[in-house]
Amino acid sequence: MDIVVFGASGRVGSAIVQEALKRKHEVTAAVRRPEAFGLQHERLQVVAADLLDPASVTAAVRGHEEVISAFGPAAGHENDLLRGADSLLEGMRAAGLERLIIVGGAGSLKTESGEWLMDTAGFPEDYRALASAHANAYEIYRGSELDYTYLSPPAALVDGRRTGQFRIGLDRLIVDEDGRSGISIQDFAVAVIDELEEGNFSRARFTVGY
Repeated sequence: MDIVVFGASGRVGSAIVQEALKRKHEVTAAVRRPEAFGLQHERLQVVAADLLDPASVTAAVRGHEEVISAFGPAAGHENDLLRGADSLLEGMRAAGLERLIIVGGAGSLKTESGEWLMDTAGFPEDYRALASAHANAYEIYRGSELDYTYLSPPAALVDGRRTGQFRIGLDRLIVDEDGRSGISIQDFAVAVIDELEEGNFSRARFTVGY
């Protein structure tokens, strides 16, 4: 499959690019600074693109099959998630693409108590604005006509091993027997590319965890 990955220079985005290449996909990494992107591969193209500019999105995605967004805003610019969502949708429409996978946030997943994770007492205050922006961006995708999938991570994304073994849920936070919620970035990337290949969650959200 021929895909475009926005946010490819971030920790999650670069893991997604590497997982896609491992599975023989053709990948275009759409980044702000191509000269700083260190990964090279015969099936990898690196292009300059600005997710906040619809025309730039259109130029980056035209001629490809599917789009993955792992875009993460800079601290203090959390509302760029909303601008990015609008720009991505507008740019994809102009290019005639319909299929989009979004790496979203965990804050609007429900906990055992039925609360959103970001509304629980232990949620870090420093991440509340980001979690709220992710939740609002999710509503933008839900209201679009595109064939989107929104993948929420568990509470913790950490560097680790690629095992290919994890659980899948919908709108509820996945926790283990000790109440911990997490997954390695490498296995999270596996879940993203699984969805790319299988398309099990069209116009829906899902989450993963150990």
